[in-house]
Amino acid sequence: MTKPLLHFCHGNSFPSGTYRQLLDGLRAHYEVHTTDMVGHHPDFPVGDGWSGLVDELIAQVEAHGRPAILVGHSLGGMLSTMAAERRPELARCVVMLDSPVVAGWRALAWRLLKLLGKGSRFSPARFSERRRNVWPSRAAVYDHFMAKDIFAAWAPGVLNDYLDVGLKPHPDGVQLRFEREVETAIYNSLPHHMGEVIRHDFPVPVGFIGARDSEELRQAGLASTRKLVGEYFVMTEGSHLFPLEQPKRAAQLTHQMIERLLGSQLENQATMAQGQG
Repeated sequence: MTKPLLHFCHGNSFPSGTYRQLLDGLRAHYEVHTTDMVGHHPDFPVGDGWSGLVDELIAQVEAHGRPAILVGHSLGGMLSTMAAERRPELARCVVMLDSPVVAGWRALAWRLLKLLGKGSRFSPARFSERRRNVWPSRAAVYDHFMAKDIFAAWAPGVLNDYLDVGLKPHPDGVQLRFEREVETAIYNSLPHHMGEVIRHDFPVPVGFIGARDSEELRQAGLASTRKLVGEYFVMTEGSHLFPLEQPKRAAQLTHQMIERLLGSQLENQATMAQGQG
């Protein structure tokens, strides 16, 4: 039986394996593929506006040989939307998980800050560029992150999933796989042209699921996001990292959103698949 194809892209600094519980919830309904870590392939370097990262995602989706449902958290949701706008034949729909569209005066202000070389002062880059990334052992990493409120709020087991996919050997113990230089470059090159991307009718359906306590949503505003997604807008409990705090709920909401976006297309595919089975 052929399930609908779904391609997931992660948030900045978190390899997709961190979202195992969310993805397991989606695997009940979809054939799930993921982008492991954007920004680390030499053929797709990080650049202003993330064009190379969009190229990387497009190359991965194109390799599937059939259109995919694109789902992404934060950075991944933005890349999915940009990829769908550039290559709509590859995307059946897009679901953005707390990936607000930065446009209008906020985008203009961000562009000016980048031109002045002051972007890192007003983005998470001011933290990532000096973040600790080497520890003597996995246990030390676990203790380090569990002492922080944002990680303590994650669902049981999610931090271990992050450590399973997010660490690599280092002469002094272990190191984060997601290079902090790449994470910082991604923050500093946040697109300022999303207003152009959403100015015209978007070529595929797009849905948005946001968190009520998301600081990122507060900073970005929601007017441009609402303009893009229209009625396909849902809010849930949690912070910007709600897919890691409530992975089962996030999977349920994502599936429900896909059903709304694709409607009879999804029902017809399921019926055909059952007939073939």
